[in-house]
Amino acid sequence: MRSRLTRRSLVTAAAAGLVAAGLAVQAPSAGAAVPDTVPLTLANNSGRGDTVYVYTLGTLLSTGQQGWADANGTFHPWPAGSVPPVPAPDASIPGPAAGQSKTIRIPKMSGRIYFSYGRKLDFRLATGGLVQPAVQNPSDPNHDILFNWSEYTLDNDGLWLNSTQVDMFSAPYAVGVQRADGSTTTTGHLKPGGYNGVFDALRAQPGGWGGLIQTRSDGTVLRALSPGHGVEAGALPASVMDDYINRVWQKYASTTLTVTPFADRPDTKYFGRVAGNVMNFTDSSGAVVTSFQKPDADSVFGCHKLLDAPNDQVRGPISRTLCAGFNRSTLLVNPNQPDSSSSAFYKDSVTNHYARVIHERMADGKAYGFAFDDVGNHESLVHDGNPRQAYLTLDPLA
Repeated sequence: MRSRLTRRSLVTAAAAGLVAAGLAVQAPSAGAAVPDTVPLTLANNSGRGDTVYVYTLGTLLSTGQQGWADANGTFHPWPAGSVPPVPAPDASIPGPAAGQSKTIRIPKMSGRIYFSYGRKLDFRLATGGLVQPAVQNPSDPNHDILFNWSEYTLDNDGLWLNSTQVDMFSAPYAVGVQRADGSTTTTGHLKPGGYNGVFDALRAQPGGWGGLIQTRSDGTVLRALSPGHGVEAGALPASVMDDYINRVWQKYASTTLTVTPFADRPDTKYFGRVAGNVMNFTDSSGAVVTSFQKPDADSVFGCHKLLDAPNDQVRGPISRTLCAGFNRSTLLVNPNQPDSSSSAFYKDSVTNHYARVIHERMADGKAYGFAFDDVGNHESLVHDGNPRQAYLTLDPLA
């Protein structure tokens, strides 16, 4: 999957992106108990004095329309866009001041909850839908704004809400949900000092990883780009994963890679062997079911292009597993994928150091450091089938 952030159509971004991230986009079912809107409490623990702006943007699941929701959870469709893109209506909701909280309502949509500090975000409408920020582009109007977003789906089967670093690591936040029994679960909090710790670790990592960091002219550190965006922007060498990829290809020319992509279907296995520049996967009968050309760093980091993962039952699940193994650098130490434990993740000197340093600094170890970080359930996601309350907490930038 290409970065969700650069998708022009929010219906594509939300639906394709959330599925890839493990957030199922399901059609509503009759008679469900989930209400049309759910309260979302925003708590501002950032310690910053900047004005906060909040946006709920996405696709209304009942109609497929793209649009935005106001603080009451009322959906508003976007007007038609044009070429060149025109400014979108102001969908911002005033957020809570530092040390305060505010409750809004979110409707049954699949989309994102953006928040920004100090300035409103600049959204545009093209003929294909909403143009979202693309901060890997230095001329993007949102480049110098400190902002971030969460992804969510609310439908008749419940709420899926995540914290994501798939496109960038920036202003920290956590997500939570209160269940019908009153219990609450949260994820996404960094360890004390974790925010600055991520940037310090990237700066210290040889190989150009510090080039992912973007800083405003006043010295404010805004974000670290994901490595896929870093390669795209020329901030990270395109050859950064070549050594590991070459070693994997060499190993599986004489060894079989066994992929068991479904935890609930352990008898479904696929077997990979490299012949020349291609890894062929066969099923238990020996028939070739799909093949992958030798990937490059961009394909690995983005889990797309040469590692494309369609929403099917064969190639997509195999590709997800390969993508996770490459990013976590476990393919050389374990010919049976995916790994069931994180103990061997990111141990090779050639790995996705961006995802590594983020996971290391998460309080619960969970993160979406790349698109298929949910392989093996290592993602920062909360879900409940009958949510009473959702939470998004803005954490300190320290």
